[in-house]
Amino acid sequence: MHERNRLSAFLSIKSRITVHIAIAGNIGAGKTTLTNMLARHYGWTPRFEPVIQNPYLEDFYSDMQRWAFCLEVFFLKQRFKDVLEIGRSKETVIQDRSIFEGVYIFAENNYRQGNLSDRDFQTYMELFQLMTRVTKMPDLMIYLRKSVPVLVSQIQKRGREYEQQIALDYLKGLNDGYDDFIFNKYKGKVLVIESDELDFEHNPQDFAFIINRIDAELFGLFS
Repeated sequence: MHERNRLSAFLSIKSRITVHIAIAGNIGAGKTTLTNMLARHYGWTPRFEPVIQNPYLEDFYSDMQRWAFCLEVFFLKQRFKDVLEIGRSKETVIQDRSIFEGVYIFAENNYRQGNLSDRDFQTYMELFQLMTRVTKMPDLMIYLRKSVPVLVSQIQKRGREYEQQIALDYLKGLNDGYDDFIFNKYKGKVLVIESDELDFEHNPQDFAFIINRIDAELFGLFS
């Protein structure tokens, strides 16, 4: 309790500092749920991934090679817009998936699996590289790490019709991409949460475990 009071006082002193926190994780990892819960707990401003608004999503899961480029460009456009708005914000923002994941995990996975041609992927990456001139990494990235069987269970449980068509190879490719990105490529500050055994939505102890891990990272951000 003493540490929690100390943290609250410290954050109050630093209240004028704005921070960008991103929640990373594969499809079905629980990013949106955790984003909502952390926004309520800390009083942060949430920003969500534009999944439902993407007009290419259902078409993509039906025919990945036909629609991958359109899907990825739409997401890139929207995430870049989000980055610009977050940069202008005077509030601490917690974001459901960052622009870096969209590029280095999802677009690269589509390229590796043959859903993006060399020409399309080169065009996409050149567009992103132009964006990086005004793009910076989040102050903290929280990686919700889950195994493929648990992801499949979560996807089936939430019952989005278009997601039921996701192939296991595609999901595994994304998981492998996340691990490679987080542990080998990403240069920013990362908090990895092994979440297979956690039910932070329904178990207060599991949520408290995550909060304690984040609190420890926040001390480092503000010190």
